[in-house]
Amino acid sequence: MRKDSPVAGRQDEHKYGIDTTRPSIARAYDVVLNGKDNFEVDRAFVAEIVKVVPEIYDVATYNRRILGRGVRFLSGQGITQFIDLGSGLPTVENTHQVAQRANPESRVVYVDNDPMVLAHGRALLAENDRTAVVTSDLRDPAAILADPEVTRLIDFDRPVGVLLVGILHHLHDDEDPRGIVEAYMAAVPPGSHLFITHFCASSQDSRDAEQKFLALLGTGRFRTEKEITAFFDGFELLEPGVVPLPLWRPDEPVSAELTVGQRLMYGGMARKR
Repeated sequence: MRKDSPVAGRQDEHKYGIDTTRPSIARAYDVVLNGKDNFEVDRAFVAEIVKVVPEIYDVATYNRRILGRGVRFLSGQGITQFIDLGSGLPTVENTHQVAQRANPESRVVYVDNDPMVLAHGRALLAENDRTAVVTSDLRDPAAILADPEVTRLIDFDRPVGVLLVGILHHLHDDEDPRGIVEAYMAAVPPGSHLFITHFCASSQDSRDAEQKFLALLGTGRFRTEKEITAFFDGFELLEPGVVPLPLWRPDEPVSAELTVGQRLMYGGMARKR
């Protein structure tokens, strides 16, 4: 990881306090989900993105909905343990709520490097001993996989749902996102599933948005459909493949012609054989 990266700076926020001078990934996502755990710098960043992609609030909703659909699908496949990497701030229909509604014995570990996630997450989960929040950087799989809270809740002899929902696009190419994905999947047994959603370079508007993200947030790599699909190489890609979020196993009708916002993020899921 580059030492001068804005993301590298965020790794130290939980050591030195919350940085309110620049936008945070987790807090900006909270803004577009109409949450209250954000600051003016985060709202200003989102306001700039809205100028390029007016539907960005809808995009956040699409991403949240596919998270729920994905967790429900995994629960239907018998998955009862989940690692939610880059989980963001708690909001409605969090992974543990969806999973434990399907099976009360489900176990969930949230991982995020934003200190606000730890503070709010611990308060939310204080009475839920099958769920934990770990403050760590997902680019260090070895540390996360060995974390006491992870090893307390996750049995690596049984299938695991590995969730990377709306986070891999915040890793630069030189940070080896493919290698990071492979490290997590190497630690879980056959029958485990990998679930990814990712900003996609699907239009000129999306490419313009990428420039805004990189200039103002320091991260936000809008990869092509082919590049996103490559994260699933070596695993059994499930139907319907890597598609715009509204088209992934929808639970309601989707219009034939998708908007720019509906095509801004793609998602998919694969099974480890």
